[in-house]
Amino acid sequence: MSIEPEFISKLSCELGVDFIDVRVQKRYYELIVFDNGVIRDLIMTTSFGAGVRVVVDGSTGYSSTNTVTRESIREAVIRAYKVAKASKSLSLRTELYKRPTIKAKISSQYSVEPENIDYAEKIQLLRDMYSVARSTQGISSVILRFGYEHDYRVYITSIGDYVEVGSRMIGVSSTLTAHVEGVYETFYDQESAVAGWEFIKSINWDEWVFERSKLVVETAKSHHVKPGKYDIILDNDMVGLLLHEAFGHATEGDLVMSGGSVLYGRIGERVASELVTVVDNGVIEGGAFVPYDDEGTPKRKVYTVRNGVLTGYLHSLSTAVALSSEPTGNARVMSFEYPLLVRQTNTYMEPRDWSVEELIRDTKRGLYVKGRGARGGEVNTLTGAFTFTSGPSYIIENGELVKLVKSVMLSGLILETLKNVDAVAKDLVVKTSVFGGCGKSGQIVRVGDGGPHVRVRGFIIGGG
Repeated sequence: MSIEPEFISKLSCELGVDFIDVRVQKRYYELIVFDNGVIRDLIMTTSFGAGVRVVVDGSTGYSSTNTVTRESIREAVIRAYKVAKASKSLSLRTELYKRPTIKAKISSQYSVEPENIDYAEKIQLLRDMYSVARSTQGISSVILRFGYEHDYRVYITSIGDYVEVGSRMIGVSSTLTAHVEGVYETFYDQESAVAGWEFIKSINWDEWVFERSKLVVETAKSHHVKPGKYDIILDNDMVGLLLHEAFGHATEGDLVMSGGSVLYGRIGERVASELVTVVDNGVIEGGAFVPYDDEGTPKRKVYTVRNGVLTGYLHSLSTAVALSSEPTGNARVMSFEYPLLVRQTNTYMEPRDWSVEELIRDTKRGLYVKGRGARGGEVNTLTGAFTFTSGPSYIIENGELVKLVKSVMLSGLILETLKNVDAVAKDLVVKTSVFGGCGKSGQIVRVGDGGPHVRVRGFIIGGG
């Protein structure tokens, strides 16, 4: 690739613009869908191109190209320049934070290249899992997926930045349906990692799918929990879902700027229990791999909440200036065709000192709410109101798990919920997924979320 900072800098001088950046991306993705004994999809896709942003007189224009040559980049820059000039009177003024020039090259770690593994071996993995799941009494449908992504990005600017980031992610998912005594129950789960084929070899997938098959059958036989007020223990997955969706989005600088966040203007205020510390971190075990954002800014570990106090938001170069802060490495795009948005990376709560067993023993009456198999929900970032449906969960009586129940519905206000946290465990777990991610304004990016087990007192729940 013959696109260097010097070439982009020369274009900037020729056009008399404030700033130009170029995002080159090459992405390869594999997806195999094994649907009830039949290969429904075997997809291999490759995309390659570059996205360009031009800032002139405080106005921004975007363009993209599927051909990465000097000539095509020049043409894309001119298109973006024309867009910026034409939209100046209708757009908000853009001012970018002036940080030091960055030159870096980094890739996620892996041992065995998944692209070198024969498709027959990948299909056989799913075939074996299908046989195990289908042999479980009560299972009526089994859909399995294998996914792999290799994402390579280069960021180049007119001020000399040149940042290369490569990432590999791989995983397996299952959607299992049980039919027991006229009742249907469906359960989805997945396991992914930033790794190579060695991750697939490190897990006993037959046991993995068997455990989930048994769980969905037992869930079909179970009942809904009685609605009411409970002390609830949220597991790692449920904590991650709650924090990412109901709290994390409200910390994104562009949403804060628009006035659509419950956290607007609340820096320095107590927004949670003093036991709660919330982090956005680009590189952590189990999570997505985002060492640099799509503006080439190093992704630092950002504390949005420390000991219950709101300490900051997530920023791009432009929102950092607009909100009198510093960039945090959270400017991201789904692919080179899209404009930048402020996005989370890996959102989680920091651990404390309880063991999970102590939490359960110390809870006389309550619910152990599991995120595995959760069905998502809805969030209003302006008010902090949320509704989520968990996965199969358990009733707690006298400090013991006594009965499996169907998924429960959690509805509340995120700040009130975080203020009612009275115990945080020490078992931090963060997870990511190669099968999806976080959606915002039509863009999906890979993220991770998680935390330790957490207890919330006096939570009102429905039946799910």
